[in-house]
Amino acid sequence: MNDGYDAGYGDGGPYELVGYDEYGRPVYRQTDGRQTQQQYDPYGQQGGQTQQGYSYDPYATGGHQQQPAYDPYGNGGGYGYDPYATGGHQQPAHDPYGQGAHPDGTGQQPRVTEQTAYIPEQHGHAPERTAHIPRQAGPADDARDDDGSAPEYRTEQFAFVEEPDDGSEDVIDWLKFTENRTERREEARRRARSRIIALTVVFALVVAGGVGYLWYAGKLPGFSASDADTGTTTAAGAQKRDVLVVHLHDTENGGTSTALLVDNATTEQGTTVLLPNSLALTAEDGTTTTLAKSVEDDGSEGTRTALDTVLGTDIEGTWRLDTPFLLTLVDLVGNIEVDTDADVPDPNAKKKGEAPLVRKGKGQTLSGKMAVAYATHRGPGEAQDAQLERFGQVLHGVLRKMTSDPDAATVTVQTLGQIIEPPLTDADLGAFLARLSDLAKGGDHRTRLLPVEEDGTLTAEASDSVVKDVLGGTAKSPDRDAAVTVSVRNATGDKDDTEKARVVLLNGGFTFLEGGTAGSAEATSEVVYADPAEKENAAEVAKTLGLPADAVTKGKISGNARVAVVLGQDYDPGS
Repeated sequence: MNDGYDAGYGDGGPYELVGYDEYGRPVYRQTDGRQTQQQYDPYGQQGGQTQQGYSYDPYATGGHQQQPAYDPYGNGGGYGYDPYATGGHQQPAHDPYGQGAHPDGTGQQPRVTEQTAYIPEQHGHAPERTAHIPRQAGPADDARDDDGSAPEYRTEQFAFVEEPDDGSEDVIDWLKFTENRTERREEARRRARSRIIALTVVFALVVAGGVGYLWYAGKLPGFSASDADTGTTTAAGAQKRDVLVVHLHDTENGGTSTALLVDNATTEQGTTVLLPNSLALTAEDGTTTTLAKSVEDDGSEGTRTALDTVLGTDIEGTWRLDTPFLLTLVDLVGNIEVDTDADVPDPNAKKKGEAPLVRKGKGQTLSGKMAVAYATHRGPGEAQDAQLERFGQVLHGVLRKMTSDPDAATVTVQTLGQIIEPPLTDADLGAFLARLSDLAKGGDHRTRLLPVEEDGTLTAEASDSVVKDVLGGTAKSPDRDAAVTVSVRNATGDKDDTEKARVVLLNGGFTFLEGGTAGSAEATSEVVYADPAEKENAAEVAKTLGLPADAVTKGKISGNARVAVVLGQDYDPGS
């Protein structure tokens, strides 16, 4: 189909669309104004036709044709495309290398600076005058020869090929690496911060728990029960304690040894408090007596009441443990181990110089008989405190070997066959010993000696370290003036007699005063009083020391003593 155009410009006639070049650009031609029929002959087989058409003959095999050839580069004057120029008298064909005829006989066609196709204005359209479609300039234009010959065209001059960037993948990989490394660093920082926060929280909880436990147990510095300034005495007294008093009666040699067994459920601490026999107590009749004398005269009930008064405690019961029962108890638990501090002779030895029953040394295994001998042993010239500490060692060894099961411990107590004094029962004693046994096995049991003055009263040290901290009580010793003070001067020639007399007098409820040692021995002993009102007290002192009644006499006394004693060679400590 032909499209007619009004040229509208120049002298040429109208233009019509011929086709499209290999790059898709439209190709127009100028017509002579006559209506022609376009005929497509792809092979140009029709030769010499009078009908003018527009056929495409790539090989130009036809004859004398008038159809215009396609010249994509605008180098020829015609419109036929004959790449091989095999035809005869034909219209100018496309000469890709610019070798066609030239008017000047050089064979070169004139150089066309720019091929322009004008699209004429169509009738009835807006006044847009022309569409100028220039040929795309490229390096080939600059490469033309000076003589105007056409340059050699290459495909890369017209094709816009996106060349791949060989380094693009490397750049992407580097960016990914940098990004990943940054992310890893940030993640490592986040994990480190999380660990630090977690460790800080755990450390704070541990510290808070430790401080809380120390405060609860009364072991926090500045808040202990012994700190009088902080007012924590009430807190120490409010701790839950179970206290039993134990009296060891030596059925063969006489005498008693007393200790308090303390189970502090608040601090989970067990303690054995050793009480010296010289501890001053208040008897039931209001007079001053000693612990040893109270056990013999007032019995278990009276002694427990007197101890509660002096120590400010609440003793729940009394466990009378005679030496035969102690022997059986040690054998029942399977012997005990004790670090002995002295050789103990066998009391049943027939000859002097025989091997001791108990040898001095660490980790000595003691049977029931050996334990009784060691607990009651008191060497020559030793104070009663030494024997009392041995008794404490035996109690500690028994607790470590005792079962921690309350029912099994109750069976052990029942096996002893002893009579338990009310209000204490076999089950109560068994459960109490089982709890102390568990503490002793865990290292939470200790032994403390209650320090007392020579007159049997409690010291400030005893009040702070034992009475207040361990027992949670308040010391209330009897008035010192209530006891009869006795001054003793040794004239027997044996220095040990002074200590023996002191123990006897303290146990008898008297206050002992050291009177020194005479330069020479005296044959008889004397008990002197100055105030007639003290005659009865002097007679009681003579009786306590085992001296005859005629040894009591009235005389002068120096110092603060109410009765003075001079020990002579007739004094027998064993009497």
